[in-house]
Amino acid sequence: MGTVNSALLSCYAGRAELEIDLITSALGSHEEVEGFADNIRIVKLPVWNRNIHHSTARELLLYAVQALPRSLKYHRVQAYDCCLAWSTLPAGAVALALHHLVSLPYLVWVSGPDIPGFEQRYRYIYPIFAPIIRRTWRKAAHVIAKCAGEVEMIKAVENSMEVELIPNGVDLGVFHPTPDKLTEGPLRLVCVARLIERKGQHHLIEAVKKLLDSGVDVMLSLIGTGDSQQDYERQVHRLGIQNRVTFVGYVSREALNPHYNAADVFVLPSYNEGMSLAVLEAMAAGLPVVVTRTGGTEELVEDGVNGFAFDWGDIEALANRLKDFANDRTLSRRMGDASRNRARNFSWDVIANRFLELFGCDNSKFELIKLRTDAPAVRE
Repeated sequence: MGTVNSALLSCYAGRAELEIDLITSALGSHEEVEGFADNIRIVKLPVWNRNIHHSTARELLLYAVQALPRSLKYHRVQAYDCCLAWSTLPAGAVALALHHLVSLPYLVWVSGPDIPGFEQRYRYIYPIFAPIIRRTWRKAAHVIAKCAGEVEMIKAVENSMEVELIPNGVDLGVFHPTPDKLTEGPLRLVCVARLIERKGQHHLIEAVKKLLDSGVDVMLSLIGTGDSQQDYERQVHRLGIQNRVTFVGYVSREALNPHYNAADVFVLPSYNEGMSLAVLEAMAAGLPVVVTRTGGTEELVEDGVNGFAFDWGDIEALANRLKDFANDRTLSRRMGDASRNRARNFSWDVIANRFLELFGCDNSKFELIKLRTDAPAVRE
């Protein structure tokens, strides 16, 4: 979410017809105000966040109780024309309150976990929040999803919803292939994602063990941090493959391209996704992608052309798909070229203009408030 905001704000920076306030949360305990551009202000409200990978109910509530009065204060000084809420809860609930209090129209961009059924660990609390989620969607001028899978999940909750589809994007200048990639040595796999259970790295680790047991020379780099890192490190040691799996840790988005270029295949065995930015980045970097059949897969992966899709938890199928690349070392290059060509369809400029169409923006002065629930530095 932070990456999407950064990309869109970069597209909107310097546009005289736009004035944007992004009201988000701070990672620390102090309020921060950042001038992103002459026409863009970022206000970060302290929620005393303890874990950048997950927000607690306390932190979400702290954000909401600060974001609403702050938004009203700014609105009274110079009225906004529209509010874009990044996620249904809590930002969408704040937007709903603004709508009732000052008749401010709003749009909701669903983030994934705010859709009932998306996240397994929320399965017991989804029924509690489903009524406010449905009400927030119904009152919105537009509800925006990133992929067909999210649209289906939204309609499963509220069948009458009309949902706009705007995919994520990628910077083709930042992420690009290298012309002198090695095609010999071990099969090099890379996974870029938070180390949490939903991302499924434990299944990938098991698949690497299967490949090694079958005689495939393979190396895996796990890029990211998360709550499950210690569990995954213990799993690697239990399987005796610690010399084959590297926990790289956090890598800034600006420094990721060399890691993609050093790999042969990108793998994301996630339980559920909206539209993975990491998959788009890997495609732009010229990698074949092996992913689960989940949100965004149909839009990004043509099975057998620029990668393979498999079912969540099917370790055998995952290992077999990866073995195809080990048996034919030219397959990675062919599918990687197809990935790069497919990634050209996902330009941030095109996507930024699509948002402006929904805002109803023209050449006249247009003021927009964007509500966020996590800090721009935090990325999916």
